[in-house]
Amino acid sequence: MEGVIDAVTRDLLTRDKGLDWTVTEFVRVVDARLPPRVFYKHCPELHPDRRQARQDAVATPSGVPVHLQLLGSDPAALAANARQALRLGATGLDLNFGCPAKTVNRHDGGASLLRDPQRVQRVVSAVSEAVGERIPVTAKIRLGFADRRLALACAQAAEDGGARHLVVHARTRNEGYRPPAHWEWIARIRQRLTIPVIANGDIWTLADYWKARSLSGCEDVMLGRAVLADPALPARIRHWQRTGERLPETRWQRRADILDAYARRQCETLPEKVVVALLKQWLNQMRGRDDEAARRFQALRRETRLAPFLAGLHGAPEVSETALAD
Repeated sequence: MEGVIDAVTRDLLTRDKGLDWTVTEFVRVVDARLPPRVFYKHCPELHPDRRQARQDAVATPSGVPVHLQLLGSDPAALAANARQALRLGATGLDLNFGCPAKTVNRHDGGASLLRDPQRVQRVVSAVSEAVGERIPVTAKIRLGFADRRLALACAQAAEDGGARHLVVHARTRNEGYRPPAHWEWIARIRQRLTIPVIANGDIWTLADYWKARSLSGCEDVMLGRAVLADPALPARIRHWQRTGERLPETRWQRRADILDAYARRQCETLPEKVVVALLKQWLNQMRGRDDEAARRFQALRRETRLAPFLAGLHGAPEVSETALAD
């Protein structure tokens, strides 16, 4: 979710009552303690001015807690940055062992550590010892790097290192985001650990949530791309949990409204062309799960001006024959 879930997006996605907490984009740690401005850039909710307005909470404007995410492989450097985050007021740290990006893995970050469970444990231990019992340290893994042979060992390493809970994306790094997600493997991990385990991967709908819950044994799930594709999905899941009632599917107008609000917020600090590019990125996430979003994307994918783009979200889409043929 790097480059996607910034503070504006977190604000918009947490306004409906469905998410219990959220994480930042990862703060990349290499070999040095980073200055406060880097933490504030990735997590504006951490800034004293915002926290003062929310009674010292590190949370979105609607009150949903925000956990700071760290990514790296050097235990000492990660520990130093964990202490820095603690000094700045972080209320939760999440360690990323799941990122499958080639650039990140080439530089010994994310899922690359899943080749060696001992390295996972050393990183989690270093960060846990750095912050003690003052704030929780959590972790996210995949089912392995090239295969699943070390899935249980890596999960156990995270718990042994002091992780308070573990999110498991139900695929290996080499499987990327290709379906299917192997939710039954999360059940094996859950049976091995004593800490809470949270399922992640390919939970696009309420039916997917029920299947993932049934196969993994996990009541709790983490949503990534799916909440961009359908911003109302968390609230739909929460409503079903509480009442057993299925809410209607998300209408296009709801999706268009959140894209419109996103654009108007981002225009406060970003150039118009950048905002349009970000809108296309988000609409691209929506189009795989919604026919109307797919039509709008096809009609607007070459538009570079913001006003016509926003008008195209709300008006009748007009797709040229040339665009359809591309």
